[in-house]
Amino acid sequence: MTQDYIAFNKTGYFSSLICDYLDEKAELESFYNRFPKLENFKAQIQDKAASFPMENRKTLVSVLKNQYKSLDTSAETNSHLELLKATSTFTITTGHQLNLFTGPLYFLYKIVSTINLAKTLKAAYPNQDFVPIYWMATEDHDFDEINYFNFKGKKFQWNKAASGAVGELSTEGLDAIFNIFSKDLGQTTNAQYIKALFENAYLKHDNLADATRFLANELFKDYGLVIVDANDAALKKLFIPYVETELFNQTSFNKVTETNNRLAAISDAYKIQVNPREINLFYLEKGIRERIVFEDDVYKVLNTTIMFSKNAIQNELLEHPEKFSPNVIMRPLYQEVILPNLCYIGGGGELAYWMQLKDYFDAVKVPFPMLLLRNSVLIRTEKQVEKLEKLNITTENLFLKRASLINKKVRDISNIDIDFSPQKIHLEDQFKALYELAEQTDKSFLGAVKAQELKQLKGLDNLEKRLLKAQKRKLSDEVARMTAIKNELFPNESLQERNANFSEFYLEYGDQLIPNLIENLEPLKGEFLILNF
Repeated sequence: MTQDYIAFNKTGYFSSLICDYLDEKAELESFYNRFPKLENFKAQIQDKAASFPMENRKTLVSVLKNQYKSLDTSAETNSHLELLKATSTFTITTGHQLNLFTGPLYFLYKIVSTINLAKTLKAAYPNQDFVPIYWMATEDHDFDEINYFNFKGKKFQWNKAASGAVGELSTEGLDAIFNIFSKDLGQTTNAQYIKALFENAYLKHDNLADATRFLANELFKDYGLVIVDANDAALKKLFIPYVETELFNQTSFNKVTETNNRLAAISDAYKIQVNPREINLFYLEKGIRERIVFEDDVYKVLNTTIMFSKNAIQNELLEHPEKFSPNVIMRPLYQEVILPNLCYIGGGGELAYWMQLKDYFDAVKVPFPMLLLRNSVLIRTEKQVEKLEKLNITTENLFLKRASLINKKVRDISNIDIDFSPQKIHLEDQFKALYELAEQTDKSFLGAVKAQELKQLKGLDNLEKRLLKAQKRKLSDEVARMTAIKNELFPNESLQERNANFSEFYLEYGDQLIPNLIENLEPLKGEFLILNF
């Protein structure tokens, strides 16, 4: 097994905001706390230790032990649950939706990054302990984002009527997906394991939260992963003061709006990921997760008849904190209130919206975690590596868009020069003399000269495109092979990790898949990994 790397900013798949963050651009320093370098964790540990109450720690451990009581828990996970009782123990957290059968491949990379960072920190700071956490997004309600996975180019989709928090959704109906999926897997030993994993997760658990917890535990229990379902009354009770502030002071709306304006002022290329509402909370009941709004001096739950006066909603919060669900703006704060957390590991889009929250965290006096871009990986087989070598496609070539890759390689391997750049430069030089002549005689000719220049440059462009098209026909075999390998590694012109499901690779590599990822992913390296299996 060998590795290759490419800088994130050379892949073409990461935003300018994330690339600038990775480059530690000075303009972005106020939008995060500390950059994720090993030496910076010392101060982060001190900040979190000074601010995280023992009451929160005790509640967290109690809730987790209750959630784990029906799972086959490994010695490593049990050890981590016990370690969380100690004030010297901290967490490294990643979060993910409850995607069917984990959804895209990067689910694995998020969790492996989290596990490996916890191990790295333990080696660097032996007096503390570090627990890897997977935060299940059980309170999300966007079913369409999670109800499918892709396997070898085929989409397996769970179609059903769904409302409310997805963690509470019944798993009824997934037997149909299982039957179809099983036929595509075949009968190998690895296929049998995948079938058993799906069946035991989804056909033997009643709801999506329990099924996902089982699945993640089965995949990562040997590494001590701790899985959190924060949709819990005892945990929500710890969050009551922040919910009160949200309901009555609109702190998040004001602070995040100010941050968004500052971020947008730096660069037009920085896209705002989330916009705050005046109240960033949902009301949660069985089958319902609807926004809370303040209108006509009362608090209303949209699309329902539920409403409260100020005193009534305060009493509701005190008596039933579990009914108040944070949205995307407040969920990160909830996480940091109930976990002794040092660092959040996420994808580019996630880190972008976390960077909108720093001022809000400061306003409510909760330490802002360090933000680490998860590992990204492209897995290549030996045969694929051989094909790329024969086609003389480099790593940087490979990350070009398909059309750009083919155009570049056709130019490279052609025995004629298809690049008309020298002719265009020569033409532009000739027209400089014509512009000077027009200036000296009649300036009204300048428009005519410009029009003629554009016409002739366009003519050269058309000739170049026709010649390139002709060469593609002549080199059709090479073009076909380049197109095939590009489609294999970048399905739908996107990253492999954003499309394929882990089962496709488990079918090939079996129980060596996750150990090899554990061995090769370095969360603090800061580069895109190409892993040749």
